[in-house]
Amino acid sequence: MIAPTQPGISLYNTRTRTLQPFSPADPSRVTFYVCGPTVYNFAHLGNARPPVLFGLLARVLKRIYPGVIYARNITDVDDKINAAAIAQNVPIHTITERFTDAYRQDMAAVGADQPDVEPKATAHISDIITMCEQLIASNHAYAAQNHVLFNVDSYPDYGKLSGRSVKDMIAGARVEVAPYKKNPADFVLWKPSTPELPGWESPWGRGRPGWHIECSAMSKAHLGETLDIHAGGNDLLFPHHENEVAQSTCAHGGKLFANFWLHNGMLTVNGAKMSKSVGNTLLIDTLRQQYAPEILRYFLLSGHYRQPLDWSDGAVEQAKSTLNRLYTTLRTLESVEITSTDSSQLQSAPFENPVFQALCQDLNTPVALAELNGLAKAALGADLAHKGLAKARFLQAAELLGLLQSGVDAWFQGAAPTSAHFDNLLVERQAARARKDFERADAIRKELLEQGVVIEDTATGAIWKRA
Repeated sequence: MIAPTQPGISLYNTRTRTLQPFSPADPSRVTFYVCGPTVYNFAHLGNARPPVLFGLLARVLKRIYPGVIYARNITDVDDKINAAAIAQNVPIHTITERFTDAYRQDMAAVGADQPDVEPKATAHISDIITMCEQLIASNHAYAAQNHVLFNVDSYPDYGKLSGRSVKDMIAGARVEVAPYKKNPADFVLWKPSTPELPGWESPWGRGRPGWHIECSAMSKAHLGETLDIHAGGNDLLFPHHENEVAQSTCAHGGKLFANFWLHNGMLTVNGAKMSKSVGNTLLIDTLRQQYAPEILRYFLLSGHYRQPLDWSDGAVEQAKSTLNRLYTTLRTLESVEITSTDSSQLQSAPFENPVFQALCQDLNTPVALAELNGLAKAALGADLAHKGLAKARFLQAAELLGLLQSGVDAWFQGAAPTSAHFDNLLVERQAARARKDFERADAIRKELLEQGVVIEDTATGAIWKRA
C-alpha cells in the first residue's frame, strides 16, 4: 500500500515539452525502460550518464511505488559489432560477451543501479519477427528485396517526438538511398545477412533486425505495450526514439507507446565533443585506474541530467575534494550513536529528507548534492541531543544518492594522496601567488586543509605538513 503522504514527482516530458506531475497508469506496476549499450567496445563516461542518473530515478520511484520494473537492454546484434568482430577476426559472441561483462563491471563500479530486467536483442528475435509481421499486415511496413521497411507515410505523427518535419529529418540525417524504398525516410526493420554475418531465418529470408525495432520488441515483451517512462540520451531522440514511437504505436493499434520521455544531455571534455578521432574519449575502464569510482559517480551527479556536462580537471578535483570533506565528516561523527528513537523518527517521515525532495523535482541532482552538504554541516553543528538524528539524516541522504558507501577507512586508505601530490599543489600555490592569482592560491590552501594538510610559511619558503 502506498503511503498516503507520498511526495509528488515532477519530470520534464520530452513528448509534451513541459514539466509534468508523474502519475503511473498502474501504481502497483510502474514500467521504466532505458536504452542500454551496443556492446562492441569499452564504455566511455558519457555512456554511464543514463544508467547512473536514470538508475537513481528508478531508486526514487521504488521508494514510493511497490512494483517498479526497471529495464535496461543490451544490444548484442548490430553492424558495429559485426565490424569489430571482422576487424579482430573473432566470432561475434566473443565481442559481445567480452564487452557486456566489461560494461556491467564499469556500471557497478560507478554505482549504477542494476536493472530488474536486462533483455538482450538476440533473445528476442521471434518477438522482432512477429512485430514486423504485424506492421506488414496493418500496411505500416512492407517487404522489398529481403528487407522489411517501415512506411513513414503511413504514420502522420512521424517526427512529433523530436519536433522535426520529415523533410528536415531527411536533410539532417544519413538516410540510406535505396531503390526498394517507397520514401527515402523509410527505415529498416529487417535486413538480409550474408553468410559471414549473424542471421536468423525469417519469412523474408535469412537476416537480422534493424536497430530501432529491437528496443520496441524488448520493451513490449517485458513491460507491455505502453510504458510509463522511456529514457535515454538526447542523441537518441532522432532517429532511434522517433522510430521506436512510430513502429510501436502502429504495431499496437495506435496505443500510446510511452507516457513520459526523458532525455539526458551529452558529456563534453574541456568544452569539446568526445571523439575517437580527437583522442579525448574517456573510457571508464581507464578512468577507474586514475580515480576512485565514487569520484566519477559524484561528477556524473553534479550536473542536471537535462543539461550538458563538461569534464575538466577542475570539475573532477572538485568532486574529489567534496567527497574528502564528506568522508571527513563521517569520520568526525563515528562516535555519534544513532538511537532507535532516531531511526523511528526517520521511518515515520520517509519522504521528508531534503535530498529526496530535490530528486522528486525533475531529478535535480545539483540541488540534492547541495542538500547533502548542508546535512553534513548540520550534523557537525548539531547539539548533543540532536546529533544522532542529524547523522542519521545525513547517512540516509548519502545512501539514496549512492555516495559515502566505501567506509571511512577504505576511502582514506584508497584515496590517500601521496607526498608528491602535496608537493605539486604547493608548487602550484606558489606559482599562483607569484602571478597574483590569490583566489587560486586560497583554493589550494583550502583543498590541502580538507585533506588534513596545513601550509606553513618559513624563512626558506612555504612548506606543508599534516595537521
